[in-house]
Amino acid sequence: MSTMVALPVLLPLIAGAVSLALWRSRFAQRSIGVVANLALMWVSVELLLLTWNEGIQVMHMGSWPAPFGIVLVSDMLGAIMVVLTAIIGLATAVYSLSGVSRRHEHYGYYPLMHLLLAGVNGAFLTGDIFNMYVWFEVMLVASFALLILGGERAQMEGAIKYVTLNLLSSALFLSGIGLLYGLTGTLNMADIAMKLNSVEDTGLITVIAMLFMVSFGIKASAFPFFFWLPASYHTPQVAVSALFAGLLTKVGVYALFRVFSLIFDHDVGYTHTLLLWMAALTMLTGVLGAAAQFEFRRILSFHIISQIGYMILGLALFTPLAIIGGVFYLMHHIIVKANLFLVSGVVYRLKGTHELKDLGGLYRSHPWLGVLFLIPALSLAGLPPLSGFFAKFILIRAGVEVEAWWVVAVALVVGLLTLYSMIKIWAEVFWKAQPEGVSHPVDPAAHQGGLWLMVLPIVGLGLMTLFIGLWGQPIYLLAERAAVEMLDSSRYIDAVLGSAQGVRP
Repeated sequence: MSTMVALPVLLPLIAGAVSLALWRSRFAQRSIGVVANLALMWVSVELLLLTWNEGIQVMHMGSWPAPFGIVLVSDMLGAIMVVLTAIIGLATAVYSLSGVSRRHEHYGYYPLMHLLLAGVNGAFLTGDIFNMYVWFEVMLVASFALLILGGERAQMEGAIKYVTLNLLSSALFLSGIGLLYGLTGTLNMADIAMKLNSVEDTGLITVIAMLFMVSFGIKASAFPFFFWLPASYHTPQVAVSALFAGLLTKVGVYALFRVFSLIFDHDVGYTHTLLLWMAALTMLTGVLGAAAQFEFRRILSFHIISQIGYMILGLALFTPLAIIGGVFYLMHHIIVKANLFLVSGVVYRLKGTHELKDLGGLYRSHPWLGVLFLIPALSLAGLPPLSGFFAKFILIRAGVEVEAWWVVAVALVVGLLTLYSMIKIWAEVFWKAQPEGVSHPVDPAAHQGGLWLMVLPIVGLGLMTLFIGLWGQPIYLLAERAAVEMLDSSRYIDAVLGSAQGVRP
């Protein structure tokens, strides 16, 4: 039993509690924000190395054996996602030193950020389906509070749509859990997977699978449940948007990967065909929505939706190469999408607006910012040799291998339309001249640090994107290991239930 598995959840919880206790001290909250996320980065990397070297790690809470007690499980997919959470958490914490106003800090920005990270890591590491629901609710509370932080009208309108759809998702999720428990008598995911094999009523299992598909589809902002995301993600502070863009929808994608590889693999021909249609329509609706927008963060929000489709595509095809591509795409996209939102925040800091028609001339005045934008933008579009090219290449090759020609065509067209959107931002924000007579004054009192504090995490994430593209073999190997474990669910089941031997009965 490894206690290391609990640290990625405990560290943000403790940091949030301490930050809340010291809420009168801005210096303490800001310091804790950076230091705690540095510690989370170290712990998450150690957990990834431990999982890679020694196999799936399991911790039995209270020393109660599975399936009777709650377990935390770190397989390769969970460990990878925890590392990515730490990366985005640290980048956001550093960016927030200059990119979040004093007013928002006073309202509890840092404690809520830590609580959100704890909820995300809890969802990635839990081995109990009900506790996944609990961690989802922790995320929902923290994210809703961050979304309305400041109380502006646009934030409140977006938050109403956000919380309404996510509460519906939670209700469906809880209903599915209740039906699963009634069918198997257990909440442990490994035990559920094992006991479902002996259930004869496969039709009922498929119905329960549909509840989970809809619930997690809402969380992931997949078609047709996506409309809450572009209505809300462009409204809060940019640091919050970046945190949401990098992590929140990916928890829904992770949950789809987890349950439709471990639990609901009894009728792949039906469930995964539905996922395939969901993936294709998600790609198309997201990219078409982005093409119609002319506000920086709204374009990026719609592209979150389209890129979610690529990730679900890897699960839907359900071949070793496709799963590798889906996990690889997750790693690439979390870094790239968070980075693009951070770039939009620097643009806003310099120009005071996100409207493309009011922007221009930034390549002449700040050429370095243009380069920092192009790295994640071209990677998102899938241009070589950046990370997005290899992520898309793996998925498209997987589609070609199973002769899924129509979805391969959709993926290629969406890639071209993504490039169009990125070129539109480049042309409007950086290349064209600044429109005459248009100015949006920037309030210097809204920021408490130099611009370099906002640029530093952008540079770091950009270097990661270049590394994944130019030296992607280690990333591919991580994705391959995760795919092997997902396609052979007996490894997960044996690790969780076999490790219960010797634990207090």
